[in-house]
Amino acid sequence: MAASSQQSSQHLLVLLLLLLSCLAGAATAGSTMQCHDEDQAALLAINSALGSPYHFASWTPDTFCCDWYDVDCDNATGRVVGLSVFGDANVTAAIPDAIANLTGLRTLVLRHLPGLTGGIPESLAQLSGLSQLTISYTGVSGPVPAFLSQIAELALLDLSFNSLSGAIPASLADLPALASIDLSRNRLEGPVPALLLSKCPGQVELWLSHNNLSGAIPAGFAAINFTHLDLSRNSLTGDASAVLGRGKPLQHLDLSRNDLRFSLTGAELPEQLTYLDLSHNAIRGRVPAQVADLAGLQLFNVSYNKLCGVLPTGGVMERFDAYSYQHNKCLCGSPLPACHRYML
Repeated sequence: MAASSQQSSQHLLVLLLLLLSCLAGAATAGSTMQCHDEDQAALLAINSALGSPYHFASWTPDTFCCDWYDVDCDNATGRVVGLSVFGDANVTAAIPDAIANLTGLRTLVLRHLPGLTGGIPESLAQLSGLSQLTISYTGVSGPVPAFLSQIAELALLDLSFNSLSGAIPASLADLPALASIDLSRNRLEGPVPALLLSKCPGQVELWLSHNNLSGAIPAGFAAINFTHLDLSRNSLTGDASAVLGRGKPLQHLDLSRNDLRFSLTGAELPEQLTYLDLSHNAIRGRVPAQVADLAGLQLFNVSYNKLCGVLPTGGVMERFDAYSYQHNKCLCGSPLPACHRYML
């Protein structure tokens, strides 16, 4: 009886070892996709150009590059389609031209790399299949390159939190798939290109805050389906009412700290608004009664303008305190002091 029990235990042990061996083999097969030789050579050149930081410790010639940290490969072809490098203060170099040798690249993210300096190299124009380009929170300087308009499939462009200067290239408006642009927190100047994002038929997002942009908000923005529009902290002038309107998909609108001058009386607001900041301008007129009906509105700020009249009541108005209305010409009513009879 003892011998039979011992034999059963041995059989179970053998079966268990075989199962573990199969599982290990499957795991190994799934994690050693052989990448293209040219991609591997390009990545090793990128590593060398960036000074072989510890961030790339897994990038060794004796392993397949599809297993390397920050690298994504296409499951069918084994070509590198994504490179995302972020959060390494030890990277101190310019953007390597070798990135252009990753000819199948669709996503390039260089983010939170304060030691990354120099301009955006023209070699990136060779990445014809690139759909997402993010260079953000770096020391990169120089202009927003006009050659970006050659990357026909570009859908997302994020160059925020850098030291870029000069004008926004009008040629960016030529990109038919471009639906999201973030150029905020740079040193850009000049006008907002008149046709920017006008070729995208769907919903779009635009962040241009904290620059030195001037001139009027393009009249063509009235026909664009913005969901997020942030033009705050610039020197923009004129009438911004064209970006408002019922039925628009706009959820987030920040036009604060400019020099915009138009009447808010009679303005129709997008019903999906959750964030509306028009503070620190020269806007006149009354606060539209429709504001009270915007059920999703979480932030509303019209302070530091030239508004006058009785504030709307009911609906969502109780969410907003006097801070939302301070420093206007003659607004009154809760949460501000009561109106005088002549203002009713």
